[in-house]
Amino acid sequence: MLLETKTVEKPWGRTDLPAPFTAPHGQRIGEIWFVPPPELSGLLVKYLFTSEKLSVQCHPSDAQTEAMGIGRQGKEECWLVIDAEPGATLGIGFDRELGPDEMRAAALDGSIEDLLTWHEVSAGDFFYIPAGTVHAIGPGCSIIEVQQNSDITYRLYDYGRPRDLHLDEGVAVAKGEPYPASLKNYVGHGSDVGLVDGPWFRLDQLAGGPDPAISARYRGPLLVIPREGEVTVEGETVSPGQCALAREIDAVEFAEDGTCLIAQPMA
Repeated sequence: MLLETKTVEKPWGRTDLPAPFTAPHGQRIGEIWFVPPPELSGLLVKYLFTSEKLSVQCHPSDAQTEAMGIGRQGKEECWLVIDAEPGATLGIGFDRELGPDEMRAAALDGSIEDLLTWHEVSAGDFFYIPAGTVHAIGPGCSIIEVQQNSDITYRLYDYGRPRDLHLDEGVAVAKGEPYPASLKNYVGHGSDVGLVDGPWFRLDQLAGGPDPAISARYRGPLLVIPREGEVTVEGETVSPGQCALAREIDAVEFAEDGTCLIAQPMA
């Protein structure tokens, strides 16, 4: 079943989108996301397109939101860069350890931007972003984001834009530490790559169809996100730029020469 698509304008969005997307005339598209189906309501897939820096921000964990009394609304996410302009960067983690008081002061005076580690990126770079990781997306990036379905974002710094900040909440959950290199990967074209295996969801890239080990791990409903070539889900064609729900992995016909992401919640 094809998922409903939402196209969202953002001030930091783009008028020129990478194929297969096109922006309506005069609109700055920042997000294209797919409405989570009831069967997999805890998992959200988005495309992000940036022409300006996004705010310096972080997200709480499930444990932290439960402690706040608002239930499980934590957010862990991951980014797969599908296109990047020369010199495009992602700010993830800090260059050094940072205490809460120093982080707050840096957010107030804007120096937090310079304390972030800015990773120069190109297509194929992959980053897993645990809850609490302080991060910002720079301009010139096109990204597939797979995340826990939560909209709680704590902005620490927003370059003077007239939007609310959330310093108390953000500093309380933020990790003032460098980003672990082990959470970064590279995803080549036409290759099988295991990208995420818990704790909240799993994500794999497949070149062609799944091998028996992958099929054994993906039991029950899953999301299918073609990158190159079409797939068929229960007789319905799914093209790059779309996302579909499959009731099981055996219900998906993968193109032998195609590349596809598959994702499934684990908790």
